[in-house]
Formats: sequence, C-alpha cells, structure tokens
Amino acid sequence: MDSSMNAAISFPTTRAIMRWILAAFFVAGGVAHLAVPGEFLKITPDWVPFAPQVIFVTGLCELAGALALVTKPLRRWAGIALAVYAVCVWPANFKHAFGGIDIPHLSSSWWYHAPRLALQPVIVWWALFCAGVIDWPLSWFRRRHGYGVE
Repeated sequence: MDSSMNAAISFPTTRAIMRWILAAFFVAGGVAHLAVPGEFLKITPDWVPFAPQVIFVTGLCELAGALALVTKPLRRWAGIALAVYAVCVWPANFKHAFGGIDIPHLSSSWWYHAPRLALQPVIVWWALFCAGVIDWPLSWFRRRHGYGVE
C-alpha cells in the first residue's frame, strides 16, 4: 500500500474534530468544578481525602488537559492524563448513580446514569485515540483489509 492510502485511513481530520469536542467537554467540566464545587462534593466518594481541594485541583486539571489536548507538543501526554483522569473520576459517577444523589440540571434516572457509567471507557478510549496514543480501530481495520501489512 502506498503512503497516500496509509494517510487516508489515519483519519487526521476525524481525530482533530474528536480532540476539539473532547476538549470542549473537559473545559465545561473544569468550569463546572470551579463554579459549583458543592455539587461535585455531593458525589465525591467518602474515602477521597481533602475533597474540596481535590475538586478544585481536578477542575484546573480538566482545563489544563483540554488546552494541552489541542496543543501538538503536549497532545500525547494530555491524552494519557485525561484517560487516567476519566478512570479516577469513575467512582464519583458510581456514587452519583447508586447513592440517590440529586444534582440540579442532571436527571437522576437510569436513562442518564446507565449510559454515563457505560460510556466512561469510551471517554478513556476517545482521549487516547484523538491524542494519537492508540490507533485502534485503525490498526484492526488495516490488518483486516491488508493495509500496511507486509
């Protein structure tokens, strides 16, 4: 396969769009952590030490991660950091879902919680994929269709 075909199936435009969308979500999350920390405190697991400070720092980390994700020299590290962050906040999503905690402007039904919990691994993948850390499903596609296989 020639290099133009390899470039064609690397989806640089798709990854760029995905980066900007994910960055926007993390900016919104970061702003929310800083603007209404009390709502996040409600869903923070009891075992988290210094919860108010953690919420403040995670808000700053979301903002910094979003900025770094759209900055080429920092993109790879931002993708890894945001993926790890998504795993680390998953316990708060479980507490929110199973704790019967009402948060204004968020549904407390399973129509909200089930997709939110199920999609957390997708957010991890999304951060890694759009930062160029992983190539799946592109690597699978290439193997399946013989692209780039010598």
